[in-house]
Amino acid sequence: MLKQDYYNGFFEFGQQKINFSFFELHLPDDDPVYTLKKVMEDLDFSGLLACYSDRGRTGYHPIMMYAVVTYANMRGVRAVDRIVELCERDLAFIWLTKGQKLRRDAFYDFKGKKLTGEVLDELNYQFLHRLKKEGLLTLNELFIDGTKIEANANRYTFVWRGTLNYHLVGLLDTIDALYSKYNTFLHENGYAPKYDLGDARMFVIQGMEKVRKVIRENWNRKLTKHKKLPNHTIIEIDNCSPLEIRKRQKNLMQIAAGEGILFTDCKGKKKPEIQKLYEELEECGNRLIGYKDCFEIMGKERNSYSKTDLEATFMRMKEDHMLNGQLKPAYNVQIAVENYFIIHGYVSNDRTDYNTLIPVLEKHRKTFGENCLKEVTADSGYCSEKNLLYLKENRITSYIKLQDHEKRKTRAYKEDIGKYYNMRYEVFEDEPYYICHDGRELRHIRTETKEQNGYTQTLEVYGCADCSGCEHKARCLYKYNAQTNPEGILNRQIRSIQTEGHFGDIKENEKFRRFHYRSAEKVYKEFMLYAIGRNINKYHRFLYEELQKYEGKKEEKTA
Repeated sequence: MLKQDYYNGFFEFGQQKINFSFFELHLPDDDPVYTLKKVMEDLDFSGLLACYSDRGRTGYHPIMMYAVVTYANMRGVRAVDRIVELCERDLAFIWLTKGQKLRRDAFYDFKGKKLTGEVLDELNYQFLHRLKKEGLLTLNELFIDGTKIEANANRYTFVWRGTLNYHLVGLLDTIDALYSKYNTFLHENGYAPKYDLGDARMFVIQGMEKVRKVIRENWNRKLTKHKKLPNHTIIEIDNCSPLEIRKRQKNLMQIAAGEGILFTDCKGKKKPEIQKLYEELEECGNRLIGYKDCFEIMGKERNSYSKTDLEATFMRMKEDHMLNGQLKPAYNVQIAVENYFIIHGYVSNDRTDYNTLIPVLEKHRKTFGENCLKEVTADSGYCSEKNLLYLKENRITSYIKLQDHEKRKTRAYKEDIGKYYNMRYEVFEDEPYYICHDGRELRHIRTETKEQNGYTQTLEVYGCADCSGCEHKARCLYKYNAQTNPEGILNRQIRSIQTEGHFGDIKENEKFRRFHYRSAEKVYKEFMLYAIGRNINKYHRFLYEELQKYEGKKEEKTA
Protein backbone atom coordinates (compact mmCIF):
# COMPACT_ATOMS: atom_id res chain seq x y z
CA MET A 1 0.00 0.00 0.00
CA LEU A 2 1.09 3.52 -0.71
CA LYS A 3 1.66 5.91 2.15
CA GLN A 4 -1.36 7.73 3.50
CA ASP A 5 0.46 10.81 4.87
CA TYR A 6 1.79 11.95 1.51
CA TYR A 7 1.08 15.64 1.86
CA ASN A 8 2.04 15.86 5.49
CA GLY A 9 5.47 14.58 4.57
CA PHE A 10 5.77 16.59 1.39
CA PHE A 11 4.97 19.97 2.85
CA GLU A 12 7.41 19.38 5.69
CA PHE A 13 10.39 17.93 3.84
CA GLY A 14 9.87 18.42 0.12
CA GLN A 15 12.78 20.31 -1.36
CA GLN A 16 13.81 18.67 -4.64
CA LYS A 17 15.53 20.43 -7.53
CA ILE A 18 13.38 23.48 -6.98
CA ASN A 19 13.34 25.80 -4.04
CA PHE A 20 9.64 25.42 -3.20
CA SER A 21 9.88 27.96 -0.41
CA PHE A 22 10.69 30.52 -3.11
CA PHE A 23 7.52 29.68 -5.00
CA GLU A 24 5.52 29.60 -1.80
CA LEU A 25 6.68 33.13 -1.00
CA HIS A 26 5.26 34.37 -4.29
CA LEU A 27 1.82 32.85 -3.63
CA PRO A 28 -0.65 35.11 -1.81
CA ASP A 29 -1.48 34.16 1.75
CA ASP A 30 -5.17 33.77 0.86
CA ASP A 31 -4.57 31.55 -2.19
CA PRO A 32 -7.16 28.72 -2.37
CA VAL A 33 -4.34 26.19 -2.75
CA TYR A 34 -3.62 26.53 0.99
CA THR A 35 -7.27 25.76 1.74
CA LEU A 36 -6.99 22.69 -0.47
CA LYS A 37 -3.91 21.57 1.46
CA LYS A 38 -5.75 22.11 4.75
CA VAL A 39 -8.69 20.03 3.57
CA MET A 40 -6.59 17.20 2.14
CA GLU A 41 -4.50 16.75 5.28
CA ASP A 42 -7.58 15.49 7.16
CA LEU A 43 -8.94 13.20 4.45
CA ASP A 44 -8.63 9.42 4.46
CA PHE A 45 -7.39 8.31 1.02
CA SER A 46 -7.42 4.59 1.74
CA GLY A 47 -10.18 4.04 -0.86
CA LEU A 48 -8.12 5.76 -3.55
CA LEU A 49 -4.85 4.10 -2.55
CA ALA A 50 -6.49 0.67 -2.64
CA CYS A 51 -6.87 1.07 -6.42
CA TYR A 52 -3.07 1.06 -6.76
CA SER A 53 -0.51 -1.71 -6.36
CA ASP A 54 3.03 -1.59 -5.01
CA ARG A 55 4.24 -3.78 -7.87
CA GLY A 56 5.70 -2.46 -11.07
CA ARG A 57 7.22 0.88 -11.88
CA THR A 58 6.53 3.72 -9.48
CA GLY A 59 4.33 6.38 -11.05
CA TYR A 60 2.93 9.65 -9.89
CA HIS A 61 1.47 9.59 -6.43
CA PRO A 62 -2.36 9.31 -6.55
CA ILE A 63 -2.91 11.85 -3.76
CA MET A 64 -0.83 14.38 -5.68
CA MET A 65 -2.80 13.60 -8.85
CA TYR A 66 -6.08 14.08 -7.00
CA ALA A 67 -4.86 17.41 -5.57
CA VAL A 68 -3.89 18.66 -9.02
CA VAL A 69 -7.18 17.62 -10.62
CA THR A 70 -9.21 19.11 -7.75
CA TYR A 71 -7.32 22.40 -7.79
CA ALA A 72 -7.76 22.58 -11.58
CA ASN A 73 -11.53 22.26 -11.12
CA MET A 74 -11.34 24.95 -8.43
CA ARG A 75 -9.84 27.16 -11.12
CA GLY A 76 -12.49 26.14 -13.67
CA VAL A 77 -10.08 24.03 -15.74
CA ARG A 78 -11.32 20.61 -16.88
CA ALA A 79 -9.35 19.90 -20.06
CA VAL A 80 -6.36 17.61 -19.50
CA ASP A 81 -4.07 19.44 -21.93
CA ARG A 82 -4.70 22.69 -20.11
CA ILE A 83 -3.92 21.04 -16.74
CA VAL A 84 -0.61 19.72 -18.11
CA GLU A 85 0.28 23.19 -19.33
CA LEU A 86 -0.54 24.76 -15.95
CA CYS A 87 1.66 22.20 -14.16
CA GLU A 88 4.62 23.66 -16.07
CA ARG A 89 3.78 27.38 -15.83
CA ASP A 90 1.58 28.11 -12.80
CA LEU A 91 3.24 28.55 -9.39
CA ALA A 92 0.42 26.90 -7.43
CA PHE A 93 0.44 23.83 -9.67
CA ILE A 94 4.24 23.62 -9.51
CA TRP A 95 4.01 23.79 -5.73
CA LEU A 96 1.44 20.98 -5.67
CA THR A 97 3.41 18.70 -8.00
CA LYS A 98 6.85 19.34 -6.47
CA GLY A 99 8.05 20.46 -9.88
CA GLN A 100 7.26 17.21 -11.64
CA LYS A 101 6.29 17.39 -15.30
CA LEU A 102 3.10 15.35 -15.51
CA ARG A 103 2.11 13.64 -18.74
CA ARG A 104 -1.38 13.78 -20.20
CA ASP A 105 -1.56 9.97 -20.34
CA ALA A 106 -1.14 9.87 -16.56
CA PHE A 107 -4.20 12.10 -16.11
CA TYR A 108 -6.30 10.05 -18.52
CA ASP A 109 -5.34 6.85 -16.72
CA PHE A 110 -6.03 8.40 -13.32
CA LYS A 111 -9.40 9.92 -14.20
CA GLY A 112 -10.56 7.02 -16.35
CA LYS A 113 -9.43 3.95 -14.40
CA LYS A 114 -8.17 4.72 -10.89
CA LEU A 115 -10.56 7.45 -9.77
CA THR A 116 -14.04 5.96 -9.41
CA GLY A 117 -17.37 7.54 -8.56
CA GLU A 118 -17.45 5.74 -5.19
CA VAL A 119 -14.05 7.18 -4.24
CA LEU A 120 -15.18 10.70 -5.18
CA ASP A 121 -18.36 10.34 -3.12
CA GLU A 122 -16.38 9.07 -0.14
CA LEU A 123 -13.92 11.99 -0.26
CA ASN A 124 -16.73 14.51 -0.69
CA TYR A 125 -18.68 13.06 2.27
CA GLN A 126 -15.59 13.24 4.47
CA PHE A 127 -15.30 16.92 3.64
CA LEU A 128 -19.02 17.44 4.38
CA HIS A 129 -18.63 15.82 7.81
CA ARG A 130 -15.88 18.35 8.52
CA LEU A 131 -18.18 21.19 7.49
CA LYS A 132 -20.86 19.82 9.81
CA LYS A 133 -18.43 19.83 12.74
CA GLU A 134 -17.54 23.45 11.97
CA GLY A 135 -21.23 24.44 11.97
CA LEU A 136 -21.48 25.25 8.27
CA LEU A 137 -23.87 22.36 7.54
CA THR A 138 -26.66 20.55 9.34
CA LEU A 139 -27.44 17.91 6.65
CA ASN A 140 -31.07 18.10 7.80
CA GLU A 141 -32.49 20.03 4.86
CA LEU A 142 -31.87 19.81 1.11
CA PHE A 143 -32.64 22.15 -1.75
CA ILE A 144 -32.87 20.11 -4.94
CA ASP A 145 -32.84 21.23 -8.55
CA GLY A 146 -31.63 19.95 -11.89
CA THR A 147 -30.40 21.08 -15.28
CA LYS A 148 -29.57 19.53 -18.62
CA ILE A 149 -25.97 19.54 -19.84
CA GLU A 150 -25.13 18.51 -23.38
CA ALA A 151 -23.33 15.20 -23.84
CA ASN A 152 -20.17 14.73 -25.85
CA ALA A 153 -22.07 13.03 -28.64
CA ASN A 154 -23.02 13.65 -32.24
CA ARG A 155 -26.43 15.32 -32.29
CA TYR A 156 -27.15 14.00 -35.81
CA THR A 157 -26.69 10.27 -35.14
CA PHE A 158 -29.64 9.16 -33.06
CA VAL A 159 -32.21 6.39 -32.64
CA TRP A 160 -35.86 7.15 -31.82
CA ARG A 161 -38.37 4.70 -30.39
CA GLY A 162 -41.15 5.98 -32.63
CA THR A 163 -39.02 5.43 -35.75
CA LEU A 164 -38.11 1.92 -34.63
CA ASN A 165 -41.78 1.13 -34.02
CA TYR A 166 -42.70 2.40 -37.49
CA HIS A 167 -40.05 0.36 -39.28
CA LEU A 168 -40.73 -2.70 -37.13
CA VAL A 169 -44.34 -2.74 -38.33
CA GLY A 170 -43.15 -2.82 -41.93
CA LEU A 171 -40.63 -5.55 -41.11
CA LEU A 172 -43.30 -7.73 -39.53
CA ASP A 173 -45.46 -7.39 -42.62
CA THR A 174 -42.49 -8.49 -44.73
CA ILE A 175 -41.84 -11.49 -42.46
CA ASP A 176 -45.51 -12.45 -42.62
CA ALA A 177 -45.37 -12.43 -46.44
CA LEU A 178 -42.15 -14.48 -46.35
CA TYR A 179 -43.78 -17.07 -44.09
CA SER A 180 -46.65 -17.42 -46.55
CA LYS A 181 -44.12 -17.82 -49.35
CA TYR A 182 -42.21 -20.38 -47.25
CA ASN A 183 -45.37 -22.46 -46.58
CA THR A 184 -46.33 -22.36 -50.27
CA PHE A 185 -42.84 -23.47 -51.26
CA LEU A 186 -42.96 -26.48 -48.94
CA HIS A 187 -46.41 -27.67 -50.01
CA GLU A 188 -45.99 -27.14 -53.77
CA ASN A 189 -42.76 -29.14 -53.87
CA GLY A 190 -43.89 -31.79 -51.36
CA TYR A 191 -41.07 -30.99 -48.90
CA ALA A 192 -43.36 -30.63 -45.87
CA PRO A 193 -44.40 -34.34 -45.57
CA LYS A 194 -41.09 -35.59 -46.93
CA TYR A 195 -38.95 -33.87 -44.25
CA ASP A 196 -41.70 -33.73 -41.60
CA LEU A 197 -41.82 -29.94 -41.54
CA GLY A 198 -44.74 -27.90 -40.23
CA ASP A 199 -46.08 -24.57 -41.43
CA ALA A 200 -44.43 -21.36 -40.29
CA ARG A 201 -46.65 -19.27 -38.06
CA MET A 202 -46.23 -15.58 -37.44
CA PHE A 203 -45.06 -14.80 -33.93
CA VAL A 204 -46.86 -12.28 -31.75
CA ILE A 205 -45.11 -9.17 -30.49
CA GLN A 206 -46.72 -7.43 -27.52
CA GLY A 207 -47.73 -3.83 -28.11
CA MET A 208 -47.62 -4.01 -31.91
CA GLU A 209 -51.37 -3.58 -32.40
CA LYS A 210 -51.24 -0.27 -30.51
CA VAL A 211 -48.42 0.89 -32.78
CA ARG A 212 -50.40 -0.04 -35.89
CA LYS A 213 -53.35 1.96 -34.56
CA VAL A 214 -51.19 5.06 -33.98
CA ILE A 215 -49.63 4.78 -37.46
CA ARG A 216 -53.07 4.44 -39.07
CA GLU A 217 -54.39 7.49 -37.19
CA ASN A 218 -51.34 9.55 -38.17
CA TRP A 219 -51.87 8.70 -41.81
CA ASN A 220 -55.45 9.90 -41.55
CA ARG A 221 -54.31 13.09 -39.79
CA LYS A 222 -52.23 14.04 -42.81
CA LEU A 223 -55.45 14.76 -44.64
CA THR A 224 -57.05 16.70 -41.78
CA LYS A 225 -53.75 18.45 -40.86
CA HIS A 226 -54.18 17.70 -37.19
CA LYS A 227 -51.28 17.34 -34.76
CA LYS A 228 -49.30 14.13 -35.13
CA LEU A 229 -49.75 11.58 -32.37
CA PRO A 230 -46.60 10.48 -30.51
CA ASN A 231 -45.57 6.86 -30.82
CA HIS A 232 -43.72 5.95 -27.62
CA THR A 233 -45.32 2.52 -27.20
CA ILE A 234 -43.19 -0.02 -25.35
CA ILE A 235 -42.79 -3.11 -27.56
CA GLU A 236 -41.81 -6.44 -26.05
CA ILE A 237 -39.94 -8.52 -28.64
CA ASP A 238 -40.12 -12.12 -27.60
CA ASN A 239 -36.75 -13.85 -27.20
CA CYS A 240 -37.83 -16.57 -29.59
CA SER A 241 -38.92 -14.32 -32.43
CA PRO A 242 -35.48 -14.01 -34.15
CA LEU A 243 -34.87 -17.69 -33.40
CA GLU A 244 -38.05 -18.67 -35.24
CA ILE A 245 -36.57 -17.24 -38.41
CA ARG A 246 -33.37 -19.18 -37.78
CA LYS A 247 -35.40 -22.39 -37.53
CA ARG A 248 -36.90 -21.78 -40.97
CA GLN A 249 -33.43 -21.16 -42.36
CA LYS A 250 -32.20 -24.48 -40.91
CA ASN A 251 -35.17 -26.24 -42.49
CA LEU A 252 -34.26 -24.80 -45.88
CA MET A 253 -30.64 -25.90 -45.45
CA GLN A 254 -31.89 -29.41 -44.60
CA ILE A 255 -34.00 -29.50 -47.76
CA ALA A 256 -31.09 -28.21 -49.88
CA ALA A 257 -28.77 -30.89 -48.48
CA GLY A 258 -31.36 -33.64 -49.01
CA GLU A 259 -32.19 -32.59 -52.56
CA GLY A 260 -28.60 -31.86 -53.56
CA ILE A 261 -29.23 -28.17 -54.22
CA LEU A 262 -26.09 -26.06 -54.07
CA PHE A 263 -26.08 -22.42 -53.06
CA THR A 264 -24.22 -20.22 -55.54
CA ASP A 265 -22.44 -16.87 -55.26
CA CYS A 266 -23.97 -15.50 -58.41
CA LYS A 267 -26.61 -12.80 -58.59
CA GLY A 268 -30.12 -12.55 -59.90
CA LYS A 269 -32.07 -15.28 -61.61
CA LYS A 270 -29.25 -17.82 -61.52
CA LYS A 271 -29.82 -18.44 -57.81
CA PRO A 272 -32.11 -21.34 -56.94
CA GLU A 273 -35.47 -20.44 -55.45
CA ILE A 274 -34.64 -22.02 -52.08
CA GLN A 275 -31.49 -19.88 -51.79
CA LYS A 276 -33.44 -16.68 -52.53
CA LEU A 277 -35.94 -17.57 -49.80
CA TYR A 278 -33.10 -18.36 -47.40
CA GLU A 279 -31.36 -15.03 -48.00
CA GLU A 280 -34.61 -13.06 -47.61
CA LEU A 281 -35.24 -14.74 -44.25
CA GLU A 282 -31.66 -14.06 -43.19
CA GLU A 283 -31.98 -10.37 -44.01
CA CYS A 284 -35.23 -10.05 -42.04
CA GLY A 285 -33.74 -11.95 -39.09
CA ASN A 286 -30.72 -9.65 -38.96
CA ARG A 287 -32.95 -6.57 -39.06
CA LEU A 288 -35.15 -7.97 -36.28
CA ILE A 289 -32.11 -8.69 -34.10
CA GLY A 290 -30.86 -5.16 -34.76
CA TYR A 291 -34.17 -3.65 -33.64
CA LYS A 292 -34.17 -5.90 -30.57
CA ASP A 293 -30.67 -4.63 -29.64
CA CYS A 294 -31.82 -1.03 -30.04
CA PHE A 295 -34.76 -1.60 -27.70
CA GLU A 296 -32.45 -3.19 -25.11
CA ILE A 297 -30.06 -0.21 -25.25
CA MET A 298 -32.92 2.25 -24.98
CA GLY A 299 -34.73 0.44 -22.14
CA LYS A 300 -38.31 1.15 -21.12
CA GLU A 301 -37.70 4.58 -19.61
CA ARG A 302 -36.19 6.35 -22.63
CA ASN A 303 -37.51 7.15 -26.08
CA SER A 304 -34.18 7.92 -27.78
CA TYR A 305 -30.40 7.57 -27.54
CA SER A 306 -27.31 8.75 -29.36
CA LYS A 307 -25.22 6.32 -31.40
CA THR A 308 -21.97 7.94 -30.23
CA ASP A 309 -22.96 7.88 -26.54
CA LEU A 310 -25.47 5.13 -25.90
CA GLU A 311 -26.40 6.44 -22.45
CA ALA A 312 -27.20 9.98 -23.59
CA THR A 313 -30.84 10.88 -24.25
CA PHE A 314 -32.12 13.59 -26.58
CA MET A 315 -33.58 16.40 -24.48
CA ARG A 316 -34.97 19.85 -25.10
CA MET A 317 -32.33 22.40 -24.09
CA LYS A 318 -33.11 25.89 -22.83
CA GLU A 319 -30.00 27.36 -24.44
CA ASP A 320 -31.27 26.66 -27.91
CA HIS A 321 -29.81 29.45 -30.05
CA MET A 322 -31.99 28.59 -33.04
CA LEU A 323 -35.17 29.12 -30.96
CA ASN A 324 -36.82 26.18 -32.67
CA GLY A 325 -36.96 23.65 -29.85
CA GLN A 326 -33.99 21.69 -31.14
CA LEU A 327 -33.23 18.46 -29.28
CA LYS A 328 -29.69 17.62 -28.23
CA PRO A 329 -28.09 14.55 -26.60
CA ALA A 330 -27.73 15.44 -22.94
CA TYR A 331 -27.72 14.26 -19.34
CA ASN A 332 -30.04 15.40 -16.58
CA VAL A 333 -27.76 16.63 -13.77
CA GLN A 334 -29.26 16.89 -10.28
CA ILE A 335 -27.74 18.61 -7.24
CA ALA A 336 -28.80 18.69 -3.60
CA VAL A 337 -27.58 21.86 -1.86
CA GLU A 338 -27.41 23.20 1.66
CA ASN A 339 -25.82 26.52 2.62
CA TYR A 340 -24.26 26.89 -0.88
CA PHE A 341 -22.49 23.50 -0.64
CA ILE A 342 -23.29 20.69 -3.07
CA ILE A 343 -24.18 17.75 -0.86
CA HIS A 344 -25.03 15.25 -3.61
CA GLY A 345 -24.69 15.02 -7.33
CA TYR A 346 -26.76 12.72 -9.51
CA VAL A 347 -26.56 12.16 -13.25
CA SER A 348 -29.53 10.63 -15.06
CA ASN A 349 -30.56 10.10 -18.66
CA ASP A 350 -34.22 10.66 -17.78
CA ARG A 351 -35.76 13.72 -19.42
CA THR A 352 -37.99 14.49 -16.43
CA ASP A 353 -37.11 15.41 -12.85
CA TYR A 354 -39.74 13.51 -10.87
CA ASN A 355 -37.92 10.18 -11.33
CA THR A 356 -34.67 11.57 -9.91
CA LEU A 357 -35.85 12.75 -6.47
CA ILE A 358 -36.02 9.40 -4.69
CA PRO A 359 -32.49 8.23 -5.78
CA VAL A 360 -31.00 11.46 -4.40
CA LEU A 361 -32.86 11.15 -1.09
CA GLU A 362 -31.95 7.47 -0.77
CA LYS A 363 -28.33 8.43 -1.33
CA HIS A 364 -28.54 10.97 1.48
CA ARG A 365 -30.24 8.62 3.94
CA LYS A 366 -27.79 5.82 3.19
CA THR A 367 -24.79 8.09 3.75
CA PHE A 368 -25.82 10.22 6.74
CA GLY A 369 -28.46 8.07 8.43
CA GLU A 370 -32.12 7.31 7.82
CA ASN A 371 -33.38 9.90 10.29
CA CYS A 372 -30.96 12.68 9.33
CA LEU A 373 -33.04 14.35 6.63
CA LYS A 374 -35.92 16.54 7.86
CA GLU A 375 -36.88 18.92 5.02
CA VAL A 376 -36.82 18.81 1.22
CA THR A 377 -37.51 21.81 -1.01
CA ALA A 378 -37.94 21.52 -4.79
CA ASP A 379 -39.97 22.97 -7.64
CA SER A 380 -43.08 21.56 -9.28
CA GLY A 381 -41.05 19.33 -11.62
CA TYR A 382 -40.55 16.92 -8.70
CA CYS A 383 -44.23 16.80 -7.73
CA SER A 384 -45.71 13.35 -8.26
CA GLU A 385 -47.76 10.99 -6.17
CA LYS A 386 -44.83 8.57 -5.94
CA ASN A 387 -42.50 11.24 -4.54
CA LEU A 388 -45.04 12.74 -2.14
CA LEU A 389 -45.91 9.31 -0.77
CA TYR A 390 -42.21 8.50 -0.28
CA LEU A 391 -41.67 11.73 1.68
CA LYS A 392 -44.73 11.05 3.81
CA GLU A 393 -43.70 7.47 4.61
CA ASN A 394 -40.20 8.57 5.65
CA ARG A 395 -41.50 11.52 7.72
CA ILE A 396 -39.73 14.14 5.64
CA THR A 397 -41.33 17.57 5.49
CA SER A 398 -42.05 18.41 1.87
CA TYR A 399 -41.88 21.94 0.45
CA ILE A 400 -42.45 20.88 -3.13
CA LYS A 401 -44.48 23.22 -5.27
CA LEU A 402 -47.57 21.52 -6.68
CA GLN A 403 -47.94 21.32 -10.45
CA ASP A 404 -51.25 23.15 -10.30
CA HIS A 405 -50.04 25.72 -7.78
CA GLU A 406 -50.47 28.66 -10.13
CA LYS A 407 -53.77 27.29 -11.38
CA ARG A 408 -55.13 27.19 -7.83
CA LYS A 409 -54.78 31.00 -7.60
CA THR A 410 -57.10 31.68 -10.53
CA ARG A 411 -60.76 32.63 -10.20
CA ALA A 412 -61.84 29.88 -12.57
CA TYR A 413 -60.25 27.29 -10.32
CA LYS A 414 -62.00 28.57 -7.21
CA GLU A 415 -65.40 28.96 -8.89
CA ASP A 416 -65.52 25.61 -10.67
CA ILE A 417 -68.25 23.92 -8.63
CA GLY A 418 -68.12 20.78 -10.69
CA LYS A 419 -64.73 19.79 -9.25
CA TYR A 420 -64.13 17.88 -6.05
CA TYR A 421 -61.81 20.48 -4.55
CA ASN A 422 -64.68 22.97 -4.40
CA MET A 423 -67.09 20.50 -2.75
CA ARG A 424 -67.67 19.98 0.92
CA TYR A 425 -65.85 16.96 2.34
CA GLU A 426 -67.63 14.91 5.01
CA VAL A 427 -67.03 11.67 6.93
CA PHE A 428 -69.86 9.56 8.36
CA GLU A 429 -69.08 6.28 10.20
CA ASP A 430 -65.54 6.22 8.79
CA GLU A 431 -66.90 6.55 5.26
CA PRO A 432 -65.81 9.70 3.39
CA TYR A 433 -68.06 11.38 0.87
CA TYR A 434 -68.49 14.71 -0.93
CA ILE A 435 -71.46 17.04 -1.11
CA CYS A 436 -71.82 18.82 -4.42
CA HIS A 437 -73.15 22.30 -5.08
CA ASP A 438 -76.67 20.91 -5.49
CA GLY A 439 -76.54 19.31 -2.03
CA ARG A 440 -76.27 15.71 -3.29
CA GLU A 441 -73.88 13.13 -1.88
CA LEU A 442 -71.06 11.64 -3.92
CA ARG A 443 -70.15 8.22 -2.56
CA HIS A 444 -67.11 6.04 -3.28
CA ILE A 445 -67.71 3.96 -6.41
CA ARG A 446 -64.48 2.15 -7.22
CA THR A 447 -60.69 2.23 -7.00
CA GLU A 448 -58.67 2.40 -10.21
CA THR A 449 -54.97 1.73 -10.71
CA LYS A 450 -52.60 3.21 -13.25
CA GLU A 451 -49.08 1.94 -13.99
CA GLN A 452 -46.48 4.61 -14.66
CA ASN A 453 -42.68 4.26 -14.56
CA GLY A 454 -42.86 1.13 -12.43
CA TYR A 455 -45.17 2.79 -9.87
CA THR A 456 -48.82 1.89 -9.42
CA GLN A 457 -50.95 5.00 -8.99
CA THR A 458 -54.24 4.58 -7.14
CA LEU A 459 -57.25 6.68 -8.13
CA GLU A 460 -60.37 6.91 -5.98
CA VAL A 461 -63.53 7.51 -8.02
CA TYR A 462 -66.57 9.14 -6.41
CA GLY A 463 -69.97 9.61 -7.98
CA CYS A 464 -73.56 10.49 -7.30
CA ALA A 465 -76.21 7.76 -7.31
CA ASP A 466 -78.73 9.96 -9.08
CA CYS A 467 -77.73 13.07 -11.00
CA SER A 468 -81.02 13.50 -12.81
CA GLY A 469 -82.10 17.09 -12.88
CA CYS A 470 -78.67 18.38 -11.80
CA GLU A 471 -76.49 20.39 -14.13
CA HIS A 472 -73.28 19.68 -12.19
CA LYS A 473 -71.59 16.30 -12.35
CA ALA A 474 -68.31 15.69 -10.56
CA ARG A 475 -65.54 13.19 -10.33
CA CYS A 476 -62.91 13.01 -7.60
CA LEU A 477 -59.33 12.08 -8.46
CA TYR A 478 -56.19 11.85 -6.34
CA LYS A 479 -56.30 14.46 -3.61
CA TYR A 480 -53.22 16.02 -2.05
CA ASN A 481 -53.72 18.64 0.61
CA ALA A 482 -50.98 21.18 0.10
CA GLN A 483 -50.11 23.08 3.21
CA THR A 484 -49.68 26.76 2.48
CA ASN A 485 -47.05 26.93 5.13
CA PRO A 486 -45.12 30.22 5.46
CA GLU A 487 -41.98 28.13 6.06
CA GLY A 488 -42.57 26.33 2.76
CA ILE A 489 -43.04 29.61 0.89
CA LEU A 490 -39.77 30.95 2.28
CA ASN A 491 -37.89 27.73 1.48
CA ARG A 492 -39.08 27.83 -2.11
CA GLN A 493 -37.82 31.41 -2.34
CA ILE A 494 -34.47 30.39 -0.91
CA ARG A 495 -34.25 27.39 -3.30
CA SER A 496 -33.65 29.63 -6.29
CA ILE A 497 -30.73 31.25 -4.46
CA GLN A 498 -29.26 27.99 -3.19
CA THR A 499 -29.47 25.80 -6.31
CA GLU A 500 -30.00 27.95 -9.38
CA GLY A 501 -27.02 30.09 -8.43
CA HIS A 502 -24.81 27.03 -8.91
CA PHE A 503 -26.24 26.34 -12.35
CA GLY A 504 -25.80 29.97 -13.31
CA ASP A 505 -22.11 29.78 -12.43
CA ILE A 506 -21.74 26.38 -14.06
CA LYS A 507 -23.14 27.39 -17.43
CA GLU A 508 -22.49 31.10 -17.71
CA ASN A 509 -19.37 31.88 -15.68
CA GLU A 510 -17.55 28.56 -15.89
CA LYS A 511 -18.84 27.75 -19.43
CA PHE A 512 -19.64 24.20 -18.32
CA ARG A 513 -22.26 23.50 -20.98
CA ARG A 514 -20.91 20.29 -22.48
CA PHE A 515 -19.25 17.23 -20.99
CA HIS A 516 -15.82 16.09 -22.16
CA TYR A 517 -16.37 12.38 -21.55
CA ARG A 518 -18.89 9.79 -22.67
CA SER A 519 -20.99 7.29 -20.70
CA ALA A 520 -22.91 8.04 -17.50
CA GLU A 521 -20.10 6.82 -15.22
CA LYS A 522 -17.44 9.12 -16.67
CA VAL A 523 -19.87 12.02 -16.88
CA TYR A 524 -20.69 11.60 -13.20
CA LYS A 525 -16.98 11.65 -12.27
CA GLU A 526 -16.42 14.77 -14.34
CA PHE A 527 -19.28 16.57 -12.64
CA MET A 528 -18.36 15.44 -9.12
CA LEU A 529 -14.78 16.65 -9.56
CA TYR A 530 -16.21 20.02 -10.46
CA ALA A 531 -18.62 19.89 -7.48
CA ILE A 532 -15.81 19.04 -5.04
CA GLY A 533 -13.67 21.88 -6.36
CA ARG A 534 -16.62 24.21 -6.08
CA ASN A 535 -17.27 23.14 -2.47
CA ILE A 536 -13.67 23.83 -1.49
CA ASN A 537 -13.90 27.27 -3.10
CA LYS A 538 -17.02 27.97 -1.04
CA TYR A 539 -15.22 26.78 2.10
CA HIS A 540 -12.30 29.08 1.28
CA ARG A 541 -14.68 32.04 1.04
CA PHE A 542 -16.22 31.13 4.39
CA LEU A 543 -12.78 30.98 6.01
CA TYR A 544 -11.88 34.45 4.77
CA GLU A 545 -15.33 35.87 5.62
CA GLU A 546 -16.18 36.55 2.00
CA LEU A 547 -19.33 34.49 2.42
CA GLN A 548 -21.68 34.25 5.40
CA LYS A 549 -23.94 31.40 6.41
CA TYR A 550 -27.36 31.83 4.90
CA GLU A 551 -29.56 32.54 7.89
CA GLY A 552 -30.87 36.08 7.54
CA LYS A 553 -33.21 35.57 4.58
CA LYS A 554 -35.96 33.92 6.62
CA GLU A 555 -35.91 36.68 9.24
CA GLU A 556 -35.93 39.31 6.53
CA LYS A 557 -38.91 37.76 4.76
CA THR A 558 -40.94 37.14 7.89
CA ALA A 559 -40.37 40.66 9.24
